[in-house]
Amino acid sequence: MPRRLVKSEEFLRPDPVYGSKQLSKFINCIMTDGRKSTAQRVVYQALDLIEGRTKGNPAAIEVFEKAIDNVKPRVEVRSKRVGGANYQVPMQVNRRRQQSLAFRWIIGAARAERGKPMAQRLARELFDAFNGEGKAMSTRDQTHRMADANKAFAHFAW
Repeated sequence: MPRRLVKSEEFLRPDPVYGSKQLSKFINCIMTDGRKSTAQRVVYQALDLIEGRTKGNPAAIEVFEKAIDNVKPRVEVRSKRVGGANYQVPMQVNRRRQQSLAFRWIIGAARAERGKPMAQRLARELFDAFNGEGKAMSTRDQTHRMADANKAFAHFAW
């Protein structure tokens, strides 16, 4: 008999420096092979670089939260099979998926860039997302454009 599934969010502790659960989740997404201290070091170095660039106004955690908020997609297309044909149907994205997509796009854009330490790449991507620029923002815009182009099939969303 399988055990009851539990929400991992209930057990997620806020990060030790800023006290943010969202940042703690982001650190867990950065982490590879269970190396949490390395992931924390990368994220905190990136936030320190952002703090240095903005000179404390706004605070690094505010830049991080605004960057995530800017990258979150509002709509996306989902494939729906109707009458033997596949349609790309635009649908609203729920809050948890918005956050996970934003994390994935920012981390993916930072990892795709080569030649600099990860903390610098992450800081640059977060700062670009804060300003509404960068690869993660272009991915979001592309997703929104695709949903807008397929508005004609919105009536299939049930």
